[in-house]
Amino acid sequence: MTPSDLHELSAAQAVAAIAAGSLSARELFESYRSRAAADRAAGEQGLNCFTWVASECPERGADAPDAHAGAPLRGVPLAVKDLFCTEGVPSQSGSRILEGYRPPYTASVVARLADAGTSLLAKTNQDEFAMGSSNENSAFGVVRNPWDRARVPGGSSGGSAAAVAAGLAPWALGTDTGGSIRQPAALCGIVGLKPTYGAVSRYGMIAFASSLDQAGPLTRDVTDAALLLAHMVGHDPCDATSLAFPGPIEPPTAERLDGVRLGVPDELTGEGIQAGVLAGFHAALARAQELGAQVREVSLPHAPHALSAYYVLAPAEASSNLARYDGVRYGLRAGDPAHPEDLLHMYTRTRHDGFGAEVKRRIMLGTYALSSGYYDAYYGRAQRARTKIAEDFAAAFEDVHFILTPTTPSVAFKLGEKTGEPLAMYLNDYCTVPMSLAGIPAISIPCGLADGLPVGLQLAGPAFSENRLLAAAYALEQSLGFQGARARV
Repeated sequence: MTPSDLHELSAAQAVAAIAAGSLSARELFESYRSRAAADRAAGEQGLNCFTWVASECPERGADAPDAHAGAPLRGVPLAVKDLFCTEGVPSQSGSRILEGYRPPYTASVVARLADAGTSLLAKTNQDEFAMGSSNENSAFGVVRNPWDRARVPGGSSGGSAAAVAAGLAPWALGTDTGGSIRQPAALCGIVGLKPTYGAVSRYGMIAFASSLDQAGPLTRDVTDAALLLAHMVGHDPCDATSLAFPGPIEPPTAERLDGVRLGVPDELTGEGIQAGVLAGFHAALARAQELGAQVREVSLPHAPHALSAYYVLAPAEASSNLARYDGVRYGLRAGDPAHPEDLLHMYTRTRHDGFGAEVKRRIMLGTYALSSGYYDAYYGRAQRARTKIAEDFAAAFEDVHFILTPTTPSVAFKLGEKTGEPLAMYLNDYCTVPMSLAGIPAISIPCGLADGLPVGLQLAGPAFSENRLLAAAYALEQSLGFQGARARV
């Protein structure tokens, strides 16, 4: 099998080939490792997807790809977002304040996937502490979109999305706080799934907003998303917010959507959506109807307030979570140790030097929202809006099985186009934030092109409806027949 043939295999196909003996897990790992290492060495002259790549193929022991020959995932390489702790491997969350940090333990979800047979290939670049929609906020440089290197891949899981789209990794882990899996998946033309909040352990994830953060897969197709998710879900005693999943994740096989009711909310499919994206969305709706689905209008009256609520709640939680980075226990400590300054000065200099501009902006926003005299006016009101948004979804799901929207208001925009306009940047999450606030699962699949760039279709369902959601997404994916960007690299 030639290297180009290897990189055309989906992860599920690679698992099957290794099981059949027609492919060596070591050969697969080394082929991807060499490609990832080349991109890492190229820095911003390449896609800049990675912050760390395995220096060599492990020869022996539990980490060797061939050691997993009997495991469900058969040693298939896995790229992991930089905010997942991995023992002995840099885990920096895209920030100078954690530059070079090597944790003494591994995140539960990464450990579960290792137990299932994956081999750690690389850590992927990301927006600092997952704060961004374009992957331009990383302390380790911007990530570029494989469809057009002058454009963003989306964020904050942009490194994971670009690596999978470019064929530099067969699949990857990302995290989604307000759309950070689904949005880059849409802009890079791949599949991204945000599971139900609590379905996947957050233990060992470097936190942004604890009531919103959720890990999920970024993959080439829906089958791979189901395969990876199957070994991620489940209760973890190390995470008090994790829940037992009601049943196993099944491989999707649906060919039609007969009897499936799809809801289209005007609030998330009208004004503000780019014409080409809207055209792709309506074409996908027509295809769903051809497959037997019923399409109905539904109302999410509080969805227009979701973005405002999110940008109060998430920064407030970030302000609290990021207080631990003070230069005392781990990470960066600013100043000359030979000439110690007073403690407050050390705190201030460390946080000034270690955090980037977007992280500082959100810390200040969050601290203000939580401050005395403003808590109820901002944080309390945002929490009440969050409750109303969840109630809107619950009411809609009494009438329909899934809600469909565009994943993003536009296709991938140019690097630097929105960095000076925070509000314009935040609007990229307009269609994804409501599902995050409600804690429900949502998946983005590619549904076509606009101006030669991928368009994402988002399907959202009730809590723990992942199996039905994957089945519907699979049926649409098979009918749409989208071809990805991997050949472009």
